[in-house]
Amino acid sequence: MRTIRAESVIEPVKLLCMDANYNLGDDVVDALKKFYEAEESSTAKSILQQILKNAEIALNEQMPICQDTGFAVYFVEKGVDLCIEGDLTQAINEGTRQGYIEGYLRKSIVEDPLRRVNTKDNTPAVIWYEDVPGGQLRITLAPKGGGSENMSEIRMLKPSDGAEGLIDYVVDRVDRSGANPCPPIIVGVGVGGTYEKCAYIAKKSLLRKVGSTHPDPFYARMEDEMLERINKLGIGPQGFGGRTTALDVFIEAHPCHIASLPAAVNIQCHAARHKSFTI
Repeated sequence: MRTIRAESVIEPVKLLCMDANYNLGDDVVDALKKFYEAEESSTAKSILQQILKNAEIALNEQMPICQDTGFAVYFVEKGVDLCIEGDLTQAINEGTRQGYIEGYLRKSIVEDPLRRVNTKDNTPAVIWYEDVPGGQLRITLAPKGGGSENMSEIRMLKPSDGAEGLIDYVVDRVDRSGANPCPPIIVGVGVGGTYEKCAYIAKKSLLRKVGSTHPDPFYARMEDEMLERINKLGIGPQGFGGRTTALDVFIEAHPCHIASLPAAVNIQCHAARHKSFTI
C-alpha cells in the first residue's frame, strides 16, 4: 500500500489551475484549424481565425484564454492501493485558492446561490471522486464557464423516444442555445442512469479528446449524426452564421431503469480547458 500526504497536491493543483486556463489543448486547436479550412462563410472564417489568434496569445503570454476562468471542476481518480493521509478535498481547495489568486484568474464563485457574496478565491471547487485500480492519484481540472453551463439541461425522456428522440433533443437544445454558449461548442451528452447520474456523465464526456471516436460503433454513428445536424443549424462561430457551430459531440451512456430514459446535455464553449497530473 502506497501512502502520500494530501498536502503534496497543493502545489501541483495550483499550477494546474494556471495551466488549464492559459493553454488550450492541441486537440481543440487542431479542430479549430480543420473547421477553419472547411468553413465557407467569410465571417465565420474571420471569427475562427481570431479564436485561434487568441489561443496563441494566451499560450505565449501565459494569460487566460477567456475572462471567465470558470468554476473549478475536478475529476479525481484514486487508486485503491493508495492511502492518502490528511484531507484531500481541503488540499485541492487550497491549491485552487492559490492558483486563482497567484495566476490572476477571475474569481467567479458566490458562497450562497441566493445571498450572492463572492468567496474571492474561486473556492469551493466541485470535486468528483472515483476509485480505480492501482496505486496512483490522477487529478483532472476542467474549468467550466458560466455562459456554456447556463445552456446545459436535463430532460426525462420516455423509453419509447429511443435514439431518434435523444438526437432530436440534443439538436434542439443546441438550437435553443444559439450564440449564448460562445460557439463553436463541444456537446457532452449523458444518457441513462438516474437524474443526477446522466448530468455527471454528460460533463465527464467532455474530457474526451476532440476528434476521438466512441468505442461503441452505435454511439459513434449517433455522435456523427448529431454533429452533422448541429452544424446544419447555421448558428456558426459566435452566432454570426456558418457551418461551424460545434467541433464535436461526445456521448456517455449508463444502464438505467426500465421505465426511464434520462438525458442530459452539457455544453462546453470553444475554450474547452482540461488538464491533468498524476502522482
